[in-house]
Amino acid sequence: MTISDTEYLVLVDKNDNPIGSEEKVKCHLPNGKLHRAFTILLFDKDNKFLLTQRSKTKMLWPGGWDGTVASHPRRSETYVSSAERRLPEEIGISCKLDYLFKFEYHVPYKNIGSENEICGTLIGVVKDSSKIKLVKEEIDDIKWVSLDELLADIKKSPQIYCPWMILALYFLQEPKTNVMPEHQSILTMWIRSDVKQILEKPLLFHFPDKNWELKA
Repeated sequence: MTISDTEYLVLVDKNDNPIGSEEKVKCHLPNGKLHRAFTILLFDKDNKFLLTQRSKTKMLWPGGWDGTVASHPRRSETYVSSAERRLPEEIGISCKLDYLFKFEYHVPYKNIGSENEICGTLIGVVKDSSKIKLVKEEIDDIKWVSLDELLADIKKSPQIYCPWMILALYFLQEPKTNVMPEHQSILTMWIRSDVKQILEKPLLFHFPDKNWELKA
């Protein structure tokens, strides 16, 4: 979603308790205001991950490669309900999502703005990828990648990937419980002992001060 001064985001404290609301554009100024967000990681039956390229009209990381969908919950929504609402609005399909974890991070984008978020991470499996229809104001392109393809490219070109997506993949290695069997099988394929080590240097490209934290 492009930055708009008519949209309000949920401000939170360090424990993810709502403490008010603020215009989206003000939340994304260089100092930022800590707010709630989510990122969705979608996979297909072959364990490939759906990357999306952010619209070049975006204020932050225009043209950057992201996880499948990233956006913000409304005040009345959970991480899951907000992500399931937003998914068809951006790529034209729906699926059941599981909540995995959330993390806090603050990262600047040039001298333009920043992301200062507690970001819930969701996982899902796409049944029929032929039904994907992009909303061009949000997403310019998509591609399906294997774990090895993605790791090799992030290692080579960390600057073209959105920092929160790399963090989500980094924390994907943490133990998960209470997810659907089909999602657990994906996690099993994407959890490898070398992944965190490979992603550490690309993360330092975006976060030289390691300004991130896994939440409960």
